[in-house]
Amino acid sequence: MCGIVGYIGKREAFPILIQGLKRLEYRGYDSAGVALINTDGKMSIYKEKGKVSNLEEHTKSQDVSGTIGIAHTRWATHGEPSSVNAHPHLSESGRLALVHNGIIENYANIKEYLSGKGYHFKSSTDTEVLVQLIEFVQQRFHLDLGMAVLYALRRVVGAYAIAVLDREHPEEIICARKSSPLVVGIGEDRQEFFLASDALPIVGYTKHIVYLNDEEVAVIRRGEEISVKNLANSREAVEPNVHDVDIDLDKLEKGGYPHYMLKEIFEQPRCISDCMRGRLMPTEHNIVLSAIHLHREQLLSAGRFIIVACGTSWHAGLIGKQMIERFCQVPVEVEYASEFRYRNPVIKSDDIVIAISQSGETADTLAAFNLAKEHNALCFGIVNSVGSSIARASDTGIYIHVGPEIGVASTKAFTGQVTVLTLFALALGHEKGTISRSDYEAHIDELARIPQKIQCILDQNDHIRDIARTLTYARNTLYMGRGMNYPVALEGALKLKEISYIHAEGYPAAEMKHGPIALVDENMPVIFVATHHRLYKKIISNIQEVIARNGRIIAVVTEGDTDVKNLAAFVIEIPETLETLVPLLSVIPLQLIAYHVAVVKGLNVDQPRNLAKSVTVE
Repeated sequence: MCGIVGYIGKREAFPILIQGLKRLEYRGYDSAGVALINTDGKMSIYKEKGKVSNLEEHTKSQDVSGTIGIAHTRWATHGEPSSVNAHPHLSESGRLALVHNGIIENYANIKEYLSGKGYHFKSSTDTEVLVQLIEFVQQRFHLDLGMAVLYALRRVVGAYAIAVLDREHPEEIICARKSSPLVVGIGEDRQEFFLASDALPIVGYTKHIVYLNDEEVAVIRRGEEISVKNLANSREAVEPNVHDVDIDLDKLEKGGYPHYMLKEIFEQPRCISDCMRGRLMPTEHNIVLSAIHLHREQLLSAGRFIIVACGTSWHAGLIGKQMIERFCQVPVEVEYASEFRYRNPVIKSDDIVIAISQSGETADTLAAFNLAKEHNALCFGIVNSVGSSIARASDTGIYIHVGPEIGVASTKAFTGQVTVLTLFALALGHEKGTISRSDYEAHIDELARIPQKIQCILDQNDHIRDIARTLTYARNTLYMGRGMNYPVALEGALKLKEISYIHAEGYPAAEMKHGPIALVDENMPVIFVATHHRLYKKIISNIQEVIARNGRIIAVVTEGDTDVKNLAAFVIEIPETLETLVPLLSVIPLQLIAYHVAVVKGLNVDQPRNLAKSVTVE
């Protein structure tokens, strides 16, 4: 959940490292730091609590020269956010510097052992323990840094992406990964190399990327080929695969919006169109997905689908469950990835396990996926990031293609995931013959209209902002929905609590009287997603139950609604659509409500406290 950047070449490293940290700051913003080897061979460390801008300010009057360096932006796991706990960390002698993303689970045992050998520790981090271990191995066995890293990591239990500098060898960076992403960018003629947690910080310098695989250690030197070895077999070199990555840098900027989150909310009409492009064929009334054609027999004969995901992706999975069961007539289970592998789940070879993750690096989801592979289930990935760990671990899958999502609170990734799950369920149902031709074609026609309908909701932004202002006083909020809108209620509540720090809970509306209604009084806002569908009359009854207890209603309703409008204090209208596609529309007002509440409260919308974008630790 931290961000790593590295550079070795002929240019000054510091500006490149700082720019990279800024592009990775969505991964962590508790503290930041840089290690440089200066031209005189001195190792210089610069660290500061807080954001990368604090580090920039701290180094304004200092000498930050050097053409090799590593940098880090932190999301705290071991030790509070502070300049002492910030990375990079130095070894006992000051010879080595290391940055680390992940968790070393057996750090306490290693620390105790090294303390007995005379090593001292300044920080509360597991990372400092790792750099001390590497130096201990290097000195004890008289190894070069690459081999010392390899042998030290064999004694480590946990997850890591690391980069290490040795001031006595200022021509190389050693890096390694296990269950945490790390990529190497290759510059022209291999005279410079770039290192990062993902491709975003380095695509402005090169499009030639090597994605390190689990348990690989790479040695990077100017003017040489990357040398890669595997922890299990250090005698044989691994041939790195070089990928060409094309990311539009303009999409990484705010484009005139005050926050990335608002930009990404407003990008959704285009993002949904991009997600469906080449897959939804309105003229031919068809959906084309290569994943279904390549694995048709396994998908058609599947006995069960298991969706594993976390957070917002889990909510998308709940919608996908209803889609697949409705259109394909196959049972679906939706599991929290963090719990899935620890309860000895029953996984059969005819199961299809779908992993959903925006980053494609979510540690819990990747671990659940790997468990499924061990049981010979077909592993189907739904991710946004090309080349990510889950994408590469998948037997097949679908990219959502919504572009980089920088705001920590996910918005366009959610609608992209729901869109892909809808396309998948419709296409597979069509192949199985479990959906009528007329229903299939009606959904294709309506999907084509969804981007325009989302734009109609976005055009109400000012109205939604005014409603959101009435929530800023609230300490608790309930979100209610039924059917396809129940997961939307969960997602709306998550968005509010993530960025406004208002406690919010989502419930199936019918469950309210089984407990949550005890919370309702005149100070409790209750947000109902009450669009026209089969359960519309029933949700009106639920609304009346809240009104009877002096609760204040904010409702998302279908355009032209009068019944709910007469009951609610505020309503937000969305265009009419098919019941199964309502979540793509009904979630948009809830995203905007959360955004505007946080803005009015003066909070950091893009980087809410205690959160990070890519959760690469359990």
